[in-house]
Amino acid sequence: MKTQDELKRQLRQIDRKGYKAYKTLEGEYRFGSYLLCIDHVQGDPFATPSRVRLRYQNRIPEEYFESRHRKTAAEDYLLRRLHRNLRSGGKERRGSGKSGLITACRVGQEILERTAVLLSPETIEARLEIGFPAYGRTIAAGELEEILFVSLPEIARKTCSFDAGMKRELEETAALADDQQYIREALAKQGLAAFLADGSILPRESGVSQRPMKGAVPFRSPESAAVTLQLPHRGPTRGMGIRQGITVIVGGGYHGKSTLLKAVERGVYNHISGDGREYVITDETAFKLRAEEGRCIHQVDISLFISNLPSRADTEAFVTENASGSTSQAANTVEALACGSRVLLIDEDTSATNFMVRDDRMARLVEDRKEPITPFIRFIRSLYTDLGVSTILVAGSSGAYLSVADTVLQMDCYEAREVTKKAKELAEKVTEGKAERKRWVKKPISPRRIEKARVHGWDTVSFDKTEVDLRYLEQIVDETQTAALAYLIPWLLEKGADGKRTAVELALLAEEKIRKDGLLSMVPRNYGAGAPAAVRALEILACLQRYRMI
Repeated sequence: MKTQDELKRQLRQIDRKGYKAYKTLEGEYRFGSYLLCIDHVQGDPFATPSRVRLRYQNRIPEEYFESRHRKTAAEDYLLRRLHRNLRSGGKERRGSGKSGLITACRVGQEILERTAVLLSPETIEARLEIGFPAYGRTIAAGELEEILFVSLPEIARKTCSFDAGMKRELEETAALADDQQYIREALAKQGLAAFLADGSILPRESGVSQRPMKGAVPFRSPESAAVTLQLPHRGPTRGMGIRQGITVIVGGGYHGKSTLLKAVERGVYNHISGDGREYVITDETAFKLRAEEGRCIHQVDISLFISNLPSRADTEAFVTENASGSTSQAANTVEALACGSRVLLIDEDTSATNFMVRDDRMARLVEDRKEPITPFIRFIRSLYTDLGVSTILVAGSSGAYLSVADTVLQMDCYEAREVTKKAKELAEKVTEGKAERKRWVKKPISPRRIEKARVHGWDTVSFDKTEVDLRYLEQIVDETQTAALAYLIPWLLEKGADGKRTAVELALLAEEKIRKDGLLSMVPRNYGAGAPAAVRALEILACLQRYRMI
C-alpha cells in the first residue's frame, strides 16, 4: 500500500501527459485516517468516470446497524448524507468531458440493500465516481490533486463524522426501520398479504417522479378492513389489512385503483421518511404480473393455462422467441409460482384479456375443446386453497372476478370502501379448475461465459451483444438493481450453471448467496456497471428467462 505523498508525486510526474497515464494511479493509498482506493481509471475524459472507494474508521455505535434491517437503513442514510455533501461541497468543474465530476449512485424513495456505502463495526466504505480532469486529452494533475487532497477529505469528514446531529437522525432512521420490520413480520401472523397505514399518501407527484403528490387525499381504511398494529416506536397504528386470499379492487376510472395497487407493488421495499408510503408494507414475495408480448420463453410449463395449440407446440415445455400476450402472461405467472411468490399482483389494464376471462356467451359460441386457453379466473381459487398463493387484482371493466373474490374494495375519489356483500349479490358462478404445484421451469442451464455486460438505463441490460428488455418488470425500481443483474447473470452462468440446475434453481442460488455472503461476493473488483443494489430471486429469474442466449 502506498502513501498519500507517493500519490502526490505520481500526480506531478504525469502532469500534462496523455490521458492514459492516469492508469498508473490505480491502487490503494493511506491518507492518515482513511484509505483511498482507485479501483478503475476511465479511458478518456468523455468515458464513464473513474471508480474510487473511501474507507474510513467507523465511530458509529453498533446499535444502529446491529440487525439486517437497521444496517440497510443506516447505509441508505449515509448514502443520502453523502449526496447532500457532494452537492454542497462541489467545486466549479473545469476541463474536458466529465472532468471534475464527483458522484455516488443515485437514490430514490425506496430503501434498498446497496453496495454504494457499506457499514461494518470497523469501517465505513463509500463508492464514488470521479471524472479525472483533463484539458483535451491532456492530464490536468493539479485539478485532480485538489479533488483528492482537498474536496474528498472534507466531503468524507462531513459524511462519516458521528456527532449529535447524526446521532439524532440515525435514531429516527433506526426507529422507522424497526417499525417497518415489525409490520413485515406481522403480515404472516395476522394472515395479511399487505398493510396500508391510515394517513399514507399513495398518489405520486407525476409519471416520472416518485415523490408524494401535494394535496393528495390521505388513505384511510374502511372500518371492516381495519387492523391496528402496536409498533415498537410509533405505537398503535391503524390501517387497512389486505387479507390473504383473493382481493379485487374496483372503481371508476381515475378513482385510485391502480394507484393503490402500485403502492402495494412497491411495498415489497421499505420507503424513506416523508415518502408517504413508509407504513405501506407488502409480503416481500409479491410479484406484479402482466402481459408481455414479444418476450422469449425457455421450456416453461404453461399447460395449466394453455394447451392443445393448433400448432401442436408442447405447452408442458413451451418455447418461443416471440410470445403472445396470453402465453407471456401464462409464463410470467408460472415463473413467479416456481420462484416462491405468495402474492400475485395483477392490473386488468396491463393483462391479456383472453388470459384473464372468458365470458359465458363466448364459451357457448366457441366450445372449450376449440379454445386452448383456460383463463386465470378458473384457477385463482385453487391457487390460494391448494398452493397458498393470494391474488390482489384491479378490475375496471369486467365483473367476472367478483364471483371468486374473498374481499372486494371500491376506490371512490381515492377513498377505499369495502363492497364485498354487494358484489356477491351481483356475482355469477364460475367453473373452477385445480392448480397443482409442478416443476414449472424445466430447462437445465448450461455453463456460458459472458465477456461484457452493460447497463442501459434501469430497463435494459446487455450481455455481449444481446439485449435483455426489463421494462415490464415493474418492481425493478432503480438502475442499481439493473446493475446487480448485469453482475449476477454472468456469475451464475459461469459459476452456477452446471447443465443440471434450472433457471429457478440458479435464481434461488443467487438470492441465498447474496443473503449469506453479500452482493459484493458476485461483483468484479472494478464494478464496471456501477455500485449495485440487491434484487430478489424473482427478478433474477425473470432476467435469466428473458436472455435469449441461454
